[in-house]
Amino acid sequence: MDAVTVKFEDTFLHVVEKAMKEHNYTTKAEFIREAIRDKLKELEKEKYLMRAIKLHGAGKDKHNITDEDLHQARERAVNDLAEELGVKLN
Repeated sequence: MDAVTVKFEDTFLHVVEKAMKEHNYTTKAEFIREAIRDKLKELEKEKYLMRAIKLHGAGKDKHNITDEDLHQARERAVNDLAEELGVKLN
């Protein structure tokens, strides 16, 4: 495992420490790792949403794609994303 040094302003560090206490984190490293994991998941979601938006705009008029086709594609994209992120849907 590689070590990474991160410097924070005192006021920001106090906010982090308060959040750590409120949510039962024992170390700053644990808190930061989870925050980074959450951010990576968020970025991945954004990527999938942008892909769905591009597909919606590019396909509907030019390729005779129906609203039902788009609905099914969105469902598949959401299911794929949920599976990749380890999220259970209904």
